[in-house]
Amino acid sequence: MDCIIVGAGPSGASAAYHLAKKGHSVLILEKASLPRSKTCGGGVSPAITQWLDLDFNQVIDNTITQVEFTWQMGDRVTAELNHEAPMWMVKRDKFDNFLREKAQEQGAKVQDKTEVQNVKLEGNNWQITTNQGIFNSRYLIAADGVNSQVAKMLGFKLNKPSLGGNLEINAPIPEAKKHTAYFDFGTLKNGYIWTFTKSDGYTINGGFFKGNGNSKELETKLKEYAKNLGFDLNQSQYQEYNLGVWQGNQNLHTKGALLVGEAARLADPISGEGIRPGIFSGVQAAEAIDQALAGNDKALAEYTDIINEKLGKDLVLASRLGGLFYQFTKIAYKAGVKRPAFATIMSKVLTGELGYSDITEAAINRLKKSLIPGN
Repeated sequence: MDCIIVGAGPSGASAAYHLAKKGHSVLILEKASLPRSKTCGGGVSPAITQWLDLDFNQVIDNTITQVEFTWQMGDRVTAELNHEAPMWMVKRDKFDNFLREKAQEQGAKVQDKTEVQNVKLEGNNWQITTNQGIFNSRYLIAADGVNSQVAKMLGFKLNKPSLGGNLEINAPIPEAKKHTAYFDFGTLKNGYIWTFTKSDGYTINGGFFKGNGNSKELETKLKEYAKNLGFDLNQSQYQEYNLGVWQGNQNLHTKGALLVGEAARLADPISGEGIRPGIFSGVQAAEAIDQALAGNDKALAEYTDIINEKLGKDLVLASRLGGLFYQFTKIAYKAGVKRPAFATIMSKVLTGELGYSDITEAAINRLKKSLIPGN
């Protein structure tokens, strides 16, 4: 086997798709029974089409064409997504299953209900021990998410994850609100609450992106927020999850193995978005292993460089901006979010049309001026 990928999420499936398409033998090992659900807001940037030549229409549950920002549920700012690419809403069981099936159509093999218990490098090959037996491959990709056991087995020290909460509400959506996403600041300290509309209800998420936040506080704030919007909590389901947020450039490779997705801590430190960077990392990992199999002994190290350069540089800027934003949230909201152009700019960041490198310097300078009396 040329490559074994542990984890059948978007990053792992994307790597499998490209490796199999290039003619390599690929096996995905997944500990859950497939298809499996995943606690997630479900927002996906259409920018992923630049890395995957697939028709996603069948798994787009809804599209977002308007974004509304609020401060403690008031002081509203609204922006229309008038550009070509609205934000997509997906349900993770269907979306992830779609990517996995496309990888299988290219020749990748998948084995679910298979939990990795140990990985060991024997010469130039990986020996992967699971509850379903032992598997061997030349290369290994850890795509098993924010709580990656494979990354730990490989000797990587993962940064502490951030805490997120998800409240799924089954409720009819008024026609006028079907294509609107909501972002509320100030209600949740050191983070924010975002609400996505889907075909059968609402997904309300919250996350702590600066400092510490506890589980009880998160659940309480999300449920209070939902009640204030008039939702019946008897029609809701609450779950918590970890977010593998980027905290700075890091090594993502070892001999014969790579980390991708949230195992590599690639989630956006402002928005918590993980699908788009996860897919990008999966595609880049496939390219690196393809080159390594062709004889490039520096290909895996180059993968680390590419992720740090093309993703990490932007995410570091996001971390700087987020650090100031969440420290001075009320001032930042009035000085930044309330500006007429802000909502449009941020909507373009969310859909992948702009990067943080396009906005961070101006945003930080404006925020700093707002902290000085008289400005």
